[in-house]
Amino acid sequence: MKTLQMICFVLLVIVSVSYAQNDFQKDVITTSAGPLEITFIGHGTLMFQFGEVIVHADPVSRYADYSKLPKADIVLITHQHGDHFDKAALNLIAKPDVKIIITETISKDYEGGIIMKNGDTKIIQGVEIQAVPAYNVEHKRNSGDPFHPKGEGNGYVITFGNKRVYIAGDTENVPEMDQIENLDIAFLPMNLPYTMTPEMVADAAIRMQPTVLYPYHFGDTDPKLLVDLLKNEKNIEVRIRNMK
Repeated sequence: MKTLQMICFVLLVIVSVSYAQNDFQKDVITTSAGPLEITFIGHGTLMFQFGEVIVHADPVSRYADYSKLPKADIVLITHQHGDHFDKAALNLIAKPDVKIIITETISKDYEGGIIMKNGDTKIIQGVEIQAVPAYNVEHKRNSGDPFHPKGEGNGYVITFGNKRVYIAGDTENVPEMDQIENLDIAFLPMNLPYTMTPEMVADAAIRMQPTVLYPYHFGDTDPKLLVDLLKNEKNIEVRIRNMK
């Protein structure tokens, strides 16, 4: 009897963990071409469903069981660090005809991706994707090298119908952000020392003026600090989701 109870308990734990892994917060955004569903998986990892098109951004196995998530038509990888680039997750998520967007640095360690450099634009399955710079200026390693050197990483501006969504990747509030206009949604990173302080995120948001701002990849930084910094910006709605 005790053995049976133990087996039942273990099965319950397995089911509970599996459910918890995929019980993610979601928002639905209305676009001119139908609803855009955003799934907040965690850290820098996101999923978008736009009609029949599934887009995964920086899929990483530690944040989800990718054997149980929808397969990808498009995958966007911002840079080569292990909390953003995970071959095991890519193998689980990819359809046979998937288009995996990678950086030139990643291409040295991964075959089959489509390289996009800062400034490149592509249209895939009716979705326009623009690669934009993502790098550090102030935050550096003990060696003096930036955590994310200029030219190695991408942010992405994706157009879903009439909505423009900016996934910044690992970056600071770099000057090139002034060229990103007409944003509806922005995902800006806020974990130290690798990306931005709340003050940097607020500065970037004020300059770009997204309608909705999601701080993401924020680690131990309290996102309420950002809410307070932007409390007088009536045109920017700050939405906090579980994206530590």
